[in-house]
Amino acid sequence: MAGGDTPETVTLDELDYQLVTALQLAPRADWQRVGAALGVDGSTAARRWNRLYRTGHAWISCLPAQLAIPGVVLAVIEVDCVAGRLPEVAAGLAEDVNIVTLEHVTGARDLLIQAAFADHAQLARYLSFRLGMLPGVAASRTQIAVTVHLEGSRWRLDRLSEQAREILTEGRAAKSPGGRVFGAEDLDIIRMLSDDPRQPAARIAERLRLSPTTVRRRLDRLDADRSVAYRAEVARYVSGYPISVSLWGTLPPGDTGRVVGRLSGMRETRFCATLSGAANLLLVVWLRSVQEIAGFEARLGAQVPELRIIDRSVALWVMKLGGHLLDPLGRNLRAVPLDFWADPVSDAAEGELVARLRQAGGGPPLLGQP
Repeated sequence: MAGGDTPETVTLDELDYQLVTALQLAPRADWQRVGAALGVDGSTAARRWNRLYRTGHAWISCLPAQLAIPGVVLAVIEVDCVAGRLPEVAAGLAEDVNIVTLEHVTGARDLLIQAAFADHAQLARYLSFRLGMLPGVAASRTQIAVTVHLEGSRWRLDRLSEQAREILTEGRAAKSPGGRVFGAEDLDIIRMLSDDPRQPAARIAERLRLSPTTVRRRLDRLDADRSVAYRAEVARYVSGYPISVSLWGTLPPGDTGRVVGRLSGMRETRFCATLSGAANLLLVVWLRSVQEIAGFEARLGAQVPELRIIDRSVALWVMKLGGHLLDPLGRNLRAVPLDFWADPVSDAAEGELVARLRQAGGGPPLLGQP
């Protein structure tokens, strides 16, 4: 668990849920402001959060907004495992810094992955020389998320009054996320935030050997531009929404904008992306029970008749979420800061393949030769 090794189950009360909701709205707000919104003093809010964080029942993750680094490729990868090898494969993949989400799921795949890559060439290298060579992997299928319409940072528990919301969001203008190109120092700050997004600017400055003023200025700009997506999460077994369902659907391309608007407004929607394959839409929803799946799909069909669901998977264990490793009950174990995958062994293997392809054809013709 975060800050401890012994799993612990807790019962959350209404103040705990309100606290998580408050940090979903204002993840770096000072404790006095959070306390004022909840009607308690700041020390009480801090003590409550420390208890939830220490036991792994609540945490905050930090990612570039919608993974909006210029040129980034977000891939949805389905993995089939050799019988009896799934735990080995999952353990081997869990530490990969480019994997955002890793789930053991039902249906026509064993593992479902969302992973980020610097470009298509890096994705190809990962699939061929990392995933394809991993012992226990029987097969994999990959699609590219052409557009991410909605991701987890906008999901809310919705346990606060309107007055409390106003206290937390005062002075924060609504803007679209990902409005700026990241610099190297920005990404360094985001990596530091991944472990503890509430750590003060002075601590980040010390770790990065920058001035506190520089770090505060960059943090303020990242926040103002909505270039960073913070996710205040709660362990699934106490969240009220313990069931995660991935739905693959087909949608006429001309209907995407209108349909996505409807899907985004549905309380259950956690993630929505247009994909590159025949199933051109992926929708991830969080439900209260598996019995709600049929009812949700019926309501989805009534509200969005253009969308045809062709496949579905239920998460049995969300092993990694937003770059955090979780236990089977959805409690936070630790963070694996997001970065782009790199592996010298795979680079060398790719180089050898390129050399073989060049030799097989005799190399490119010399200038002026037929």
